[in-house]
Amino acid sequence: MTDTRRTDFRFFHRLRVRWAEVDMQKIVFNAHYLMYFDTAISDYWRALALPYETSMHLLEGDLYVKKATVEYNASARVDDQLDVALKCSRIGTSSILFHGAIFRGDEHLISCELVYVFADPATQTSKPVPAALREIMLGYEAFEPMVRIELGSWQALGPEARQVRTEVFLEEQRIPVEMEWDEADESAVHAVVRNRLGVAVATGRLLQYAPGVSRIGRMAVNRVLRGSNVGRDVLRALMQAATKRGDREVMLHAQRNAEGFYARLGFLPRGEPFEEAGIVHIEMYHPLPASLV
Repeated sequence: MTDTRRTDFRFFHRLRVRWAEVDMQKIVFNAHYLMYFDTAISDYWRALALPYETSMHLLEGDLYVKKATVEYNASARVDDQLDVALKCSRIGTSSILFHGAIFRGDEHLISCELVYVFADPATQTSKPVPAALREIMLGYEAFEPMVRIELGSWQALGPEARQVRTEVFLEEQRIPVEMEWDEADESAVHAVVRNRLGVAVATGRLLQYAPGVSRIGRMAVNRVLRGSNVGRDVLRALMQAATKRGDREVMLHAQRNAEGFYARLGFLPRGEPFEEAGIVHIEMYHPLPASLV
């Protein structure tokens, strides 16, 4: 077994072993380890800020598993908390090699080698890995940023912000169109996050709510990328903009299913829950100390 350490990897996906994944000895069935690596691959694309289906369409191809090998060192047991690590080790002409490892704490349990081939989805014949994808993956492994955040006016960023908000609020959450678009967009400071393919994946806006108080709203993140740091980055960029103009507080109306997200970033609830656009919300606020500048 090759000596593999946690420090060899940048990317980690955490999971807990469930009863359905173990045998009578309460150890994981061998085949489940490949499922763990496959799940981690999905999160790897999320870390690259690449919604998989949209990205592969833009790249005019798809990735297919060519080879998967697993090497067993020790077994995981029911209720273990595991970290599944992945790294892109090599990108050839049409293939991409991943090395993976599963850890229980610092104990290395499993190794894996996955070979993917980039191919035409219609014919499933291999084709060269696009330069853009190669650059993104190598950049991620080199700790380069995967997104770019831009602040600006509706005139400058409206098309991208409108696209994300349409997907999230109108299509996914079915908010009435007349409740989504308003005159406040024209005076707001907007934030748009683009991935390295240039696709807008998140947005938000900042309004002057009262003297010294800003209101953040229309926070929308591509469904596939929720749980990554994209939403956090939008929120922090808007908070910094509010601080820069001298506001002492930001407030927002949080959907209740997102309350925990805002709370983890220091927002506090205020008042009682209420319904807005048919969805239960709660007001939350965050003081803006000078240290945020």
